Amino acid sequence: MPAAGALYRRALLGALPGVGGRRGGTIPAVELTVAGVAVDRAHLADYDRVCGFRLADRLPATYPHVMGFPLALRLMTAPEFPIPLTGVVHVANRITVRRPVEAGERLDFRTYATNLRPHDRGRQLDVVLVGSVDGEEVWRGVSTYLGKERTAGGGARRDPGDPPTPPAPSAHWRLTPRVGTDYARVSGDHNPIHTSRLGARLFGFPRPIAHGMWSKAHCLAALESRLPDGYTVDVAFKLPVPLPSTVAFSARPGWDFALHDARSGRPHLTGTIR
Repeated sequence: MPAAGALYRRALLGALPGVGGRRGGTIPAVELTVAGVAVDRAHLADYDRVCGFRLADRLPATYPHVMGFPLALRLMTAPEFPIPLTGVVHVANRITVRRPVEAGERLDFRTYATNLRPHDRGRQLDVVLVGSVDGEEVWRGVSTYLGKERTAGGGARRDPGDPPTPPAPSAHWRLTPRVGTDYARVSGDHNPIHTSRLGARLFGFPRPIAHGMWSKAHCLAALESRLPDGYTVDVAFKLPVPLPSTVAFSARPGWDFALHDARSGRPHLTGTIR
């Protein structure tokens, strides 16, 4: 796997005026692959603790995303990638678990970008990460990223209307700043908007915000005992979760689930499991 630290340094260097150059208008026709990736059981246990999963040899649905994240990061920091990594917004994520994956299995990963399209605040695209075992696809993740641009991308602007009334909470979670630093450690995603007050302010946030994939993982951990062997979990990331804060988790059979601000009811995440 590529070293994530070097890739973040490349992204920051490319953000400097006169260094990064102009981004292209097409997706590069490239697919990156890494074969035979083994699970580090100590790292898996650390991830389980940070996200709230039971300690087990079966991989949580979100764990292959962490395993393959450096490969996707390598793709997104390439000079020809149409959206710069600095300032990119993770707006949605869909994971399909074909079958349970055990810690003793080795995974082959491949990643590519697709579906570059306009958005009313810029452009967005999908980064696909696929995990296979012995040629069988066992896991697939699709992350949708938005690159904000000053010139409108041409997508239809939706009328937000009145915010819906949040569902009755199933639980309240008090989140401390350690949520950002601990998840950065186990995920390799060291974006400073999650770990540093200064870094967050540079991107317009008054204080650090939680990683979207931590929020998704923690919601799945709350439903862990009721999940089937195979399913698709789709989430849309709404408003950032500031750290510290208290959030309300709600879920109803089906499964539909959500995270809201415990006081204002402002939505942070909505999701479905099918």
